[in-house]
Amino acid sequence: MKTEMEKCLAGEWYDCHDPVFLKLKGKTIDLLMKYNSLPYHNKEEKYEILKEMFGSIGTKVSVGHSFICDYGCNIHIGNNVTINTGCNFVDCNKIVIGNNVLIAPNVQIYTVTHPIELNERLNPVETPQGYEYIRQTYALPVTIKDGCWIGGGTIILPGITIGKGSAIGAGSVVTKNIPANSLAVGNPCRVIRKINGDQNND
Repeated sequence: MKTEMEKCLAGEWYDCHDPVFLKLKGKTIDLLMKYNSLPYHNKEEKYEILKEMFGSIGTKVSVGHSFICDYGCNIHIGNNVTINTGCNFVDCNKIVIGNNVLIAPNVQIYTVTHPIELNERLNPVETPQGYEYIRQTYALPVTIKDGCWIGGGTIILPGITIGKGSAIGAGSVVTKNIPANSLAVGNPCRVIRKINGDQNND
């Protein structure tokens, strides 16, 4: 029998109100309040909080003020990464950010989602008081590979992979995977041209 966390990470329906998630959120909210209240120059203390909060973190990582995430433990960040101010990472599933990545202000990364059809999104469950409607929830991982630049205000939806060396224009909504060495912009985000990059990209 899978735990609710195992279901979540497997991309299956899960109970987002299970105690394991409530406990994680409580811990992460406390860490975020501490992190976002520290002055900019308290870099060592801020880094130690990120190490405690994230699943893994490399060297030379900067995360700007007013950062928000759900659980923290599902975020994995490589080396030499800048995450600018006001970003929101909804990390119900894994968010994996490679090396040498630039993330501009107000970028939002969502891993959690729900079915579109109403009869699938709301599941009736019988209770002593009648019927209660439970929201069906699942989560899909997001991967940003090495060398990417994510423009300000971009929204990245669940299950997306952005290929190595790609750049996403400001204000884009990324609804499909972006191949390596691509400039992609718009809502929905589309590749408009290739850009110079490593010939050994995946």
